[in-house]
Amino acid sequence: MPDPQITPDILLRAYTMGIFPMADGRDDPEIHWIDPRHRGIMPLDGFHLSRSLARHIRQGGFQVTADRDFTGVVEACALREETWISHRIQTLYEALHKLGHAHSIEVWDGEVLIGGVYGVTLGAAFFGESMFSRRTDASKIALAYTVHRLNAGGFRLFDTQFLTPHLASLGGVEIPRAEYHERLADALAHRADFAPKGYPPSPTVVASAAASGRLQDNTQTS
Repeated sequence: MPDPQITPDILLRAYTMGIFPMADGRDDPEIHWIDPRHRGIMPLDGFHLSRSLARHIRQGGFQVTADRDFTGVVEACALREETWISHRIQTLYEALHKLGHAHSIEVWDGEVLIGGVYGVTLGAAFFGESMFSRRTDASKIALAYTVHRLNAGGFRLFDTQFLTPHLASLGGVEIPRAEYHERLADALAHRADFAPKGYPPSPTVVASAAASGRLQDNTQTS
C-alpha cells in the first residue's frame, strides 16, 4: 500500500503545482517529484499524423475504447526493462481512476489490447503519463483518438511532461517552465469533459482531422 502521507488528494495537488511523480523502477518504494525546466506539451490544434497513418485509421480493423481497461494500459506501459511506473505509483493512479481523475484510451484487435494511452485530468488539463504499443502504430492511433477526444471535451492543455522524438514527430513542442505554469493556470481555471456527450467519433472523422493537423476544427461526432 502507498505511504498514507501520499494520498490521491496530495497527488492531485502536486499536478496543480506543475509537478509529477516518478520512481527508479517497478519495485522502487520511493517517489520522486519532478518539475522539468522545459516541459513537453502537445498543442491540441497542432497534432499531425502522416497521410499513410491517417489512411490506416480510416480503414479501421481495430476498436478504440475509453476506460475499458485502465489497469491493463498502466501495466502495459510499465512492462519495460526500465520504467518509472512503480507498483506504488500504479496504485495511486488506480485510486485516481476510481475518483474519475485518471483515464485511459485503449486500442484493441478483437479482445487483444494492442496499444493505449493513460493520463490524469484536472479542470481543462490532461496530463499524459505514458503510452504503449504492441503493434505497429498502435500508440499513435491511441494518441490521435486522445487528442480528438480532448478537443471535443473542451480541454486546453495536453501536458506530455517531456518531449521525445516520437512526440515531436506528431507535433509535440517544448516550452519553458514559466510558460507551462501560465498555461496550466489557465487550464485549471476552466472545465472540460473527458466523456463529452455524443462521443465517440467515427474513424473517418479522426483520420481526416489528424491528417490535416486541424483536430480542433474537426470535433463533430457521428
